[in-house]
Amino acid sequence: MTAMVPTRATTDSFRGMALRMQISQRDEIRLMERWLDEREEEVPAANTHRTMITGGLGLMPGMLDPQQMEQLASASGPEFERLFLEFMIMHHEGAITMVQTLFNSSGAGQESLIFKFASDVDADQTIEILRMRRMLDERR
Repeated sequence: MTAMVPTRATTDSFRGMALRMQISQRDEIRLMERWLDEREEEVPAANTHRTMITGGLGLMPGMLDPQQMEQLASASGPEFERLFLEFMIMHHEGAITMVQTLFNSSGAGQESLIFKFASDVDADQTIEILRMRRMLDERR
């Protein structure tokens, strides 16, 4: 989603927000990949956003479906910014849901690195949601 911002957003401040998200998410992904690799676990291929949910194959919480991605890709200017904010809020809420699921799972999140990572994701995503909601209110 953030890769679309430079050519579709209208302000440098919006572009700056998206760049910060892009860098943050890149670093989070690298940490998770390194953690899996160190444990000789399979590292999912890039852009793999499917996981087992409620007994079936579906999108991870907060991931956009193809129709939503197309809707975002087709927009520009203020309409793009509004959709980006709505969808990115949904995406961040999905990350918070996954953190809550981790912490509610017996024995999960015990390792200090994972506990810190998940706690940071929860705090960072919560703050970003508040910022994005304010920005969204300004665009309505």
